[in-house]
Amino acid sequence: MADFSIEQGIHNQGYCRVAGVDEVGRGAWAGPVFAAAVIFSNTKVSSEIYSEINDSKKLSSKKRECLHEIIIREAEVGIGQASVEDIDNMNILNATFLAMERAISNLESKADFIIIDGNQSRPVFDPSRPIIKGDTISLSIAAASIVAKVSRDRLMIRLDSKFEGYGWNHNKGYGTVTHKTGLDKLGITIHHRKTFKPIINILSSN
Repeated sequence: MADFSIEQGIHNQGYCRVAGVDEVGRGAWAGPVFAAAVIFSNTKVSSEIYSEINDSKKLSSKKRECLHEIIIREAEVGIGQASVEDIDNMNILNATFLAMERAISNLESKADFIIIDGNQSRPVFDPSRPIIKGDTISLSIAAASIVAKVSRDRLMIRLDSKFEGYGWNHNKGYGTVTHKTGLDKLGITIHHRKTFKPIINILSSN
C-alpha cells in the first residue's frame, strides 16, 4: 500500500517540497505522452487520499475520476505532455522525460526534491531519486499517476469524437484489436506515432 514513508524520509533530510512524478501513455500507438507532478504540502491529508489512492492502473475509471478531484483539491499539481511530434523526433523515452520536465515546471512553485516512478532520472531533475514501482509505494507518485492517467484519458476521449473508428474512447490509443481494425480500414491520423512499429508497417506498405 502506498504511503508517505519515502516523502517523510526526504523531508527529514531538510527538503520541504517533495514532488512525486509519473507518466502515462508510453506504449500507446496514438496520442501524446502525459506526466504529472504532485506535491502534498504535508503528510496529514484526508483519509480519502490515504486509504484509496494507488497505482492508477489498479483503479477503475470511476475511482480515478473521483480521486483526481480530491488530489486537485488537496495537493499542488503540475501537468505536462509531449506531443506525437516530440515522440517521433526524439524517441519515446526522451519525450517522456520532456513531459515530466514540463509537469514539474507547471507546478505553482519550485519543488525541492523530485521522486520519479521508474529506474531512471535525469540531471535536470536534481536533486531527485527514481523509485522502482514508485506508484505502488509512494502516495505522491501514485497521485501523479492518477492525474496523468485521467488527463490523458480525457484528451483521447475528445479526440475519439473527431477521429471515429479507432476506439480511442475505450483503448485510449493503445494497440487493441479495435484500434488495429481502424488502422486497416481508415489508415493513420495526425495523432498516430509514426516511429512506432505498427504505424511504420502501414506507412511502408503504402
